[in-house]
Amino acid sequence: MSGLPIVAVVGRPNVGKSTLVNRLVRRRAAVVDERSGVTRDRREFTAEWSGREFLVVDTGGWEFQPEDGITVGIREQAEIAVKAADVVVFVADATTEVTDDDAGVARILQKTDTPYVFVANKADSPTVELSTDHLWALGLGEPIAVSALHGRNTGDFLDRLVETLPEPTDPIEEKELLPQLAIIGRPNVGKSTLLNKMAGEERVLVSEIPGTTRDPINQVVDLDGELFEVIDTAGIKRRTKIKDDIEYYATLRAHDVIRKADVVLMVVDGTSGATHQEQRLAEEISTAGAGLVILLNKWDTVSEDERLHTEDSVSDRLEFVSWAPVLRLSAKTGSRLHRLPKAIRYVLENRARRIPTPDLNRLLTTWQQAHPPPVRKGKRPRIIYATQAETEPPTVVLFVRSGDLGPDYLRFIENRLRDAYDFTGSPVRVVARRRHNRRRQL
Repeated sequence: MSGLPIVAVVGRPNVGKSTLVNRLVRRRAAVVDERSGVTRDRREFTAEWSGREFLVVDTGGWEFQPEDGITVGIREQAEIAVKAADVVVFVADATTEVTDDDAGVARILQKTDTPYVFVANKADSPTVELSTDHLWALGLGEPIAVSALHGRNTGDFLDRLVETLPEPTDPIEEKELLPQLAIIGRPNVGKSTLLNKMAGEERVLVSEIPGTTRDPINQVVDLDGELFEVIDTAGIKRRTKIKDDIEYYATLRAHDVIRKADVVLMVVDGTSGATHQEQRLAEEISTAGAGLVILLNKWDTVSEDERLHTEDSVSDRLEFVSWAPVLRLSAKTGSRLHRLPKAIRYVLENRARRIPTPDLNRLLTTWQQAHPPPVRKGKRPRIIYATQAETEPPTVVLFVRSGDLGPDYLRFIENRLRDAYDFTGSPVRVVARRRHNRRRQL
């Protein structure tokens, strides 16, 4: 969608693909761990070298003899990335012998017309750099020996990569930023299934095993003729349930996605209902200022008793975000999914709503006269002026004299604002500012 050339980074597990990707994008964008199989989905990042921008696609480790269903999925994802790429970066391990998995990737490259750059990673010393002759057996020519971890020879590699990129086309007009939709929820509630159904392709691995998605996955999708950037995230666990660094960083990135999203689609398992974890997530989403749509997934498999339990749990645990629309659907079958685009647009519109200042002050005068702020510490505060300072989310600032309004009165004002204007799906911030009397200087 961006018009940039696509560079797919492929190779067998644990050769340092994600480390090399982090070196290319100059930040710790991809999860890196000593264990194989950490990267499972295609992830895309923008990189630049010598004035040329390109998209880097980090893929899961390719295995020639898959051991389970997830490994088969990883291989298929890597093969799809190769077919879609303008250039392939094939990463091998300079410190180990050639494996069947290395040979399997090499055969794929030899059967395609896609240009490639052959990299021997983990050449952390001059000795290792001079000991890569065994990789010639793959039939891909001489590899470029690099150390993604320490940066050795990565400049030479990038020069070769940029030379291999297709010639730049005519400049593309800069497009308006797309609204960002984040898919958030506990592990195994159907987040990746939802993204695949929205995208119309198997973009993300789907498995019954919780934790299949490790990193946020970005995908541009067309919903009823309008483009959105949808981000699937790792299932967010409670801190006491996080077992290792991989889960920690995956959860950390998911929280970062919430802070940047325009609208969050919070997926709740319809068979188990809203839990304390959804309660915490909803609070975080509201605090971040993102719009919110609650999706009760797997609704086609839920019994009548389970439906009552789920709906009661949402009313009970998520009452404080009762302003968020609730949709009942099935990501797997697509049942009722057609209602989602309209709900998203509705929330985006309400999140951008602005109240004219004269109307706002007129309403506040009426509310304050009918329900004056309570006396606190012997003083009754008085709102003398109000303005909407921001949208996305709507933020109303109250200038107050002679006291503190308190959180209860701020909630009262928020509720009256919601009664007067449609802010469905959007948090509304009401902030008080003290305004002191100014004495004239003689």
